[in-house]
Amino acid sequence: MASTALTLGTLPADLIALPGVYQPQADTRLLAHVLAQEDLRPGTDVLEIGTGTGALALQAGRSGARVTAVDVSWRAVLTARLNAVRRRLPLSVMHGDFAARTAGSRFDLVISNPPYVPAPGALPSRGRERAWDAGPDGRAVIDRICASTPALLRPGGVLLMVHSGMCGTQKTIDRLNEAGMQAKVAATAQVPWGPVLRSRRAWLEKQGLADEAERWEELVVIRAENP
Repeated sequence: MASTALTLGTLPADLIALPGVYQPQADTRLLAHVLAQEDLRPGTDVLEIGTGTGALALQAGRSGARVTAVDVSWRAVLTARLNAVRRRLPLSVMHGDFAARTAGSRFDLVISNPPYVPAPGALPSRGRERAWDAGPDGRAVIDRICASTPALLRPGGVLLMVHSGMCGTQKTIDRLNEAGMQAKVAATAQVPWGPVLRSRRAWLEKQGLADEAERWEELVVIRAENP
């Protein structure tokens, strides 16, 4: 497990982002660092769940991989398509729920920076909060990915997923292992709390997800292989 300095690295620069679309941040950069270590070749089939601007999908596409990207936000879908056209990369970007849109398909690599911020109340159905709000424990989307990934991956295929340690790193590893995967932490990084976490400090403390002195968030990239 490596603690990683967060630099833009191989992420595409000058990305278009329509209003309300999640722009690449520390979690995206950490996942990009780990993605760059995978052996992507022309013809590799890649799925990105929750593509946002398409930054990670474009990174994978530059290797010649066949990339499918899915997002529940139409604005994200349009953003990713625009960025792909600007770079002349043939991404397939689809709107909707990832499980429904990929039913029956198999991939060599699945990557995701899903919503993972703990939030009170139901999951939002619209607005920019959909990019990060993920239920009271932050695991509403993470757990779906853990359950769905074995059916999405070919034998030897790999899942790369980034989320906050606040959501339970070991819980993710356990869920993936229970689903038949071989999971581990591939990289971690410490980043200052952002405005969303700061605005929820009192609630997070009450839920036992943070303590009063906490100012830094641990990000983790989970790598899981389908045997």
